[in-house]
Amino acid sequence: MLALHPRVVDAVYTCLQAHLPPRPPDTHPLGCHRQRISDRDCFTGILQRLVTGCSWDVAARLSIPSETTLRDRRTEWLNAGVFEAMIEEALAAYDRIIGLDLSEVAIDGSLHKAPCGGEATGPNPTDRGKTGWKWSVCTDRWGIPIGWVAAGANRNDSMLLEPTLEAVASRGLLADIDTLHLDKGYAGTPTLTTCADRGLTDVICPKKQKPSPARTKKYRNASTKAPLTLGARWPVERTNSWLSNYGQMRRNTDRYIDQRLGQLSLTITLILTIKLIKWADRWNQ
Repeated sequence: MLALHPRVVDAVYTCLQAHLPPRPPDTHPLGCHRQRISDRDCFTGILQRLVTGCSWDVAARLSIPSETTLRDRRTEWLNAGVFEAMIEEALAAYDRIIGLDLSEVAIDGSLHKAPCGGEATGPNPTDRGKTGWKWSVCTDRWGIPIGWVAAGANRNDSMLLEPTLEAVASRGLLADIDTLHLDKGYAGTPTLTTCADRGLTDVICPKKQKPSPARTKKYRNASTKAPLTLGARWPVERTNSWLSNYGQMRRNTDRYIDQRLGQLSLTITLILTIKLIKWADRWNQ
């Protein structure tokens, strides 16, 4: 997987290193304590868990630190806001080098497993009511995430529209959106009101329609599928696929929402880094 390529790992760790909190002193009055595990080794273990979806124990076996050390270092970085600072730097770098295109913006949610439960989880309506979580992400014309939130799997997409737009507004990008594309799950007056209150007047959201008898008869045969029309929403669907490639995204075993948001930030940072490296290779050939 490209996220584990040495060039990507080195670039992301360089970004992370610049935002790490001050390191505690290694000295001990009795000189009998163990040496602190390096941040690079801990980052490798956290990255292995994120990409493969393995447990902390397996991630510790794939790297030097122990399971407890990986958990503690992850918590330390979360409390210091390291992952949030990383994603802001990655988005700024992408906007400066390639440029965000906010002429066509789309929002959509994606549901996934959360077998350990915890905060912001709920019964997944698409997985026989098993415990799950979801994210709602807003992307630019080419699928670059510019705002996202996490919630339980039983939360309707339309209920996450407002907090997703607030996440975009917190980065100062909401006023630059020209057209917003939504699917039928958002159809309704509350959606239009929410968008209008934030200055979004060009909203494309197809209305829900009852299937006609002729259409139902046409696609009754299981071998014949109805045509899939995504329009300008296909970039956000592709972005959800990118995020789902990471094991801890599609089957999350954390129990707190800040841990999931930290994983989302790190995942999107990896995606942006890969795109920037590909862009550099394209123009250096």
